[in-house]
Amino acid sequence: MDPLSSISEELAEIDGQISDIFRALSNGFQKLEKIKDSNRQSRQLEELTGKMRECKRLIKEFDREVKDMESRNDPNTNRMLNEKKQSMIKELNSYVALKKQYTANLDNKRIDLFDGPAEEHGEENVLLASNMTNQQLVDNGHRMMDDTDQAIERSKKVVQDTINVGTETAAALKAQTEQMSRIVNELDSIHFSIKKASQLVKEIGRQVATDRCIMALLFLIVAGVIAIIIVKVVNPNNKSIRDIPGLAPPAMNRKLLWDHI
Repeated sequence: MDPLSSISEELAEIDGQISDIFRALSNGFQKLEKIKDSNRQSRQLEELTGKMRECKRLIKEFDREVKDMESRNDPNTNRMLNEKKQSMIKELNSYVALKKQYTANLDNKRIDLFDGPAEEHGEENVLLASNMTNQQLVDNGHRMMDDTDQAIERSKKVVQDTINVGTETAAALKAQTEQMSRIVNELDSIHFSIKKASQLVKEIGRQVATDRCIMALLFLIVAGVIAIIIVKVVNPNNKSIRDIPGLAPPAMNRKLLWDHI
């Protein structure tokens, strides 16, 4: 007769269900070794993962029942039940490790026992917490609080650093925007100055061209006047050339006074 049946029918029933799951897991992993197709291996691992979840749930239920009966049982019985529970946990952990090994070989990240490793470790801690003394629980709680405080401080530092970097970036962007605005204004001023300079160059060019024309015309007039003067001096009797207004006519042949003496 099963010794658990003499203690509690519920414990015996849970133990039987857990034993059935362990047999199914053993057979499942033996079958998994013979499967070569990676897709079939993945499906087989998912099925085994479901069985391990169910086994963990039953172990937790077994632990609750043991705690409820702890005050009514003698120390030897409680020790035997705790050893039974630890044996179940150890055997389940061996299948979990085997599952992780197959998962790593398949490089399949989607299969995650008990919705992630953090939850798995958390629930294993729940299963093992019943074996800790009150002082150990308090110390563990203080250590977890210290770790949480340190994580919060690190998060605050990261947030503050991020804010500082954001502020510096915003200030740099503002300065660059102002600098770009000044550059645009300076470019507009340079463009306006170049345009005005081009207009002045054109005006100066027109003035220079006009001055050259005037100088050429004046040169022609002066040259003509000089030519007429030269002709009149050389040939004063030439009647075809009119006298130049304002210019005294050439002197007639004068007889000096001493010619009549």
